[in-house]
Amino acid sequence: MGQYAAPLRDMQFVLHELLNVEAEVKQMPKHAELDADTINQVLEEAGKFCSEVLFPLNHSGDQEGCTYEGDGVVTTPKGFRQAYRQYVESGWPALACDPAYGGQGLPQFVNNALYEMLNSASQAWAMYPGLSHGAYECLHAHGTPELQQTYLPKLVSGVWTGTMCLTEAHCGTDLGILRTKAEPNGDGSYAITGTKIFISSGEHDLAENIVHLVLARLPDAPPGTKGITLFVVPKLLPDAAGEPGKRNAVKCGSIEHKMGIHANATCVINFDNAKGWLVGEPNKGLNAMFVMMNAARLGVGMQSLGLTEVAYQNALVYAKDRLQMRSLSGPKAPEKAADPIIVHPDVRRMLLTQKAYAEGARAFSYWAALQIDKELSHGDAAARAEAADLVALLTPILKAFLSDNAFEGTNLALQVYGGHGFIAEWGMEQYVRDARINMIYEGTNAIQSLDLLGRKVLGDMGAKLKMFGKLVTDFIDEEGVKPEMQEFINPLADIGDKVQKLTMEIGMKAMQNPDEVGAAAVPYLRTVGHLVFSYFWARMARIALDQQASGDDDPFYKAKLATARFYFAKLLPETASTIRAARAGAKTLMEIDAALF
Repeated sequence: MGQYAAPLRDMQFVLHELLNVEAEVKQMPKHAELDADTINQVLEEAGKFCSEVLFPLNHSGDQEGCTYEGDGVVTTPKGFRQAYRQYVESGWPALACDPAYGGQGLPQFVNNALYEMLNSASQAWAMYPGLSHGAYECLHAHGTPELQQTYLPKLVSGVWTGTMCLTEAHCGTDLGILRTKAEPNGDGSYAITGTKIFISSGEHDLAENIVHLVLARLPDAPPGTKGITLFVVPKLLPDAAGEPGKRNAVKCGSIEHKMGIHANATCVINFDNAKGWLVGEPNKGLNAMFVMMNAARLGVGMQSLGLTEVAYQNALVYAKDRLQMRSLSGPKAPEKAADPIIVHPDVRRMLLTQKAYAEGARAFSYWAALQIDKELSHGDAAARAEAADLVALLTPILKAFLSDNAFEGTNLALQVYGGHGFIAEWGMEQYVRDARINMIYEGTNAIQSLDLLGRKVLGDMGAKLKMFGKLVTDFIDEEGVKPEMQEFINPLADIGDKVQKLTMEIGMKAMQNPDEVGAAAVPYLRTVGHLVFSYFWARMARIALDQQASGDDDPFYKAKLATARFYFAKLLPETASTIRAARAGAKTLMEIDAALF
């Protein structure tokens, strides 16, 4: 059903023309030899796998879903095991992993591009290796040498997969009240007892073992989040040779029946004195798990970009083919019974909204991945620190803004199809259902908004926000005097100024009433999200103008410029309402008694 082609031309534009990654990696010793040809070759091969092997399984996988066979056994849809085997045999899980454990050592921005394509092809399938990579990163950062030697080579190769086990029935985001217990066994291991829910990829038949990273409480743990410890709990206990041995006391109790991502097993996982091993320090498990949680939040951004892109591609094909009515300005296809619906202004609005959000997300997310590479690998300590601050600031925006936009974009794609979009066989309604979870898991978008405004902006008196603001003002100072850039620079400068004033206003009000942060957070994040997109769209417009000025009449640059103009004219004005909503304050929300609802 439908079609998918990796958007290689735009991916290469972002990586090489916008971000100039080949020059950037020269400052990262371990990546310094990487060149554009190698990057492009990797992307092309990944695109083939995603379009030819994975995408054909997306609709059938959604229709079939995962099956709970009983006694903890879960099977994935037809074709999933074969696709995963091919994925592993081709070495894709190792792409951005440490060569010391069998990885290929490529930068995160290359892995990021891979995951965009995987998620366009099948988000539910892509979650299996995606969570495994997060488990790898967590153990790579916080595991003991013994744990790293046991688990990392298996996760890197993909023969074992990983999960993150946080949520319990009585607590989601509020991990401070979790109840899962960890008792010392006296031999360096711990007995883990409790039940976790909503565990994506928690049980399946794709890999020979599953490595659960589990948050639990030690017997003497202090209350709240300061008493959480992280453990690695394998489904099958590694034997002396590091191979899967006897079954651990961890089992899937059931799988959730969900609105979307049917082909990913979302599990209830029961731990009954299961053997686990400490990861990181006692009572500091949340710090260690944040490595995986932040990776997952960036991963949700890539899920959202992937869905936005594939839904747009199919809506565009449909709009060019579907005949319906005549153009208001006269027939555009007089030889046909009606004009294709792409001639109608509102259909174009829907398509351009999807295109602008997809291409803006690609620029932003690839740039963010490049910052992660700088944080991890840049040769200069100051550059590493600056990149780390930018990633911390922008992670909640990447998760929330992109997933909000993906839900809007997939809904618009469905709307382009009209009644056919509501029918399962066309595939659009699946993208809407799959996109909806991205706004919820890995911290709801309201939680991301509180994180942005409360912790990342007001928490350091705006220092990180000013760091990003300097990137914006430097670009404005450089381009603001050029007449051809006025249509982009003026609104960029305007939204930058408004964000600065809005931040100060909310900060002052929050000193008197902390509820002001909660009341303003969601519209504040959307406002800052538009600032980020405005910056990248202005930069992309600059490149397109330069190419045209040099005599390059490639339609790609014409389309890029037209989409930039659409973004500034039709999407950025949303900030007029988000700013007003953020400024409206907490009074109208909090003065009504709960009994009156």
